Amino acid sequence: MLQVSVLKEQTDRVLAGLAKKHYPTGPADVAAILDLDQRRRALQTTHDAAQAEANDLARQIGALMKSGDKAGAETLKIRTTELKQHTKTATDELTQVEIAIQQLLYKLPNLPHASVPEGRAAADNELVRAHGTKPDLYAGAQPHWELIKKYDIIDFELGIKITGAGFPVYKGQGARLQRALVNFFLDEARAAGYTEVQPPIVVNEASATATGQLPDKEGQMYHDAKDDLYLIPTAEVPVTNLYRDEIIPVEKLPIRNAAYTPCFRREAGSWGADVRGLNRLHQFDKVEIVQITQPENSYAALDGMVAHIESLLQKLGLPYRVLRLCGGDMGFTSALTYDLEVWSAAQGRWLEVSSASNFETYQANRLKCRYRADGGKTQLLHTLNGSALALPRIVAALLENNQTADGIELPEVLHSYCGFSKIG
Repeated sequence: MLQVSVLKEQTDRVLAGLAKKHYPTGPADVAAILDLDQRRRALQTTHDAAQAEANDLARQIGALMKSGDKAGAETLKIRTTELKQHTKTATDELTQVEIAIQQLLYKLPNLPHASVPEGRAAADNELVRAHGTKPDLYAGAQPHWELIKKYDIIDFELGIKITGAGFPVYKGQGARLQRALVNFFLDEARAAGYTEVQPPIVVNEASATATGQLPDKEGQMYHDAKDDLYLIPTAEVPVTNLYRDEIIPVEKLPIRNAAYTPCFRREAGSWGADVRGLNRLHQFDKVEIVQITQPENSYAALDGMVAHIESLLQKLGLPYRVLRLCGGDMGFTSALTYDLEVWSAAQGRWLEVSSASNFETYQANRLKCRYRADGGKTQLLHTLNGSALALPRIVAALLENNQTADGIELPEVLHSYCGFSKIG
């Protein structure tokens, strides 16, 4: 979340950034936070003055009792009782004001980086670069939702029977392809310097709040009300929370983690051709990369993460493009996001397979994730993450782009992982 000091000292920049993200109540919310902060400071002054006077009277009472002036001591005790009540009242009011400030800060999205383009929707995103050649398919080419039935590798009807729509069952070569991709992505992450971790796939409210899923995205997560736990929408949540309430020694920076997890998203209200088949699921597999680094290094780290994701797509032989998201299409917590999309030949459109984002101090402020350089004051770190990669649309593109009349030829890099080179 944003810091009150930033709102106070850089109000114009904050308002401009909120406007770029098309946050409608920015001026009103910022003004309300600053008013509450002024009230908080006044209450703190009142509280501290009453506490200081009470401490001084305590010393005087001790001296009077020692000298035998019990009457004088009793008079001062009356004033001490009044001061204790003033202190309690100020403390209670301070607590309420701080809660109100916190709730308003939770509503404010992160400020966009200066390089973020203006715009409201995906059509306004900026093309950074494209790579690869779109394949020409043979005359009988089919979209992946037909191919998976033809080769009996993924079964949506069984998933509906067991759970519901959006929970497919992977079978035979389909299941082996899933496992192969996970292992390939993890091996590549490890070779790139990421430490593999295996985190829980359910988190508590504090963890979901720390990374910005709450209170912004309650409706997108599956929630167990009895235990008040959430199924994760991405490994970003548990992996980043490994460093909640930590002061990280500077010599351990940057932290670079990779994790494979299933991911769960309710995706309420999703329907239509654009979400058919593997294009949108309630449960899917993903390898996530996370970095925590010093502020001055975070944008170089983001470029490195994007380059790593591109290397995966290149090794898979998938045509892709990199987009810089505009203000209106960015995530709530992000300062700068690059989307990577692969070309789906049978569908004739681009499919998003990864987002790589720098959150700057937004998550770190919620996490209280800090470092201390040269023995000085603690400072907030920058957090980043990216999908490297999400499987469903990668699988869709691999099936569609590599189909032939005799089966689906898999990229060579997967042959040893799968134990076969061809589906069908």
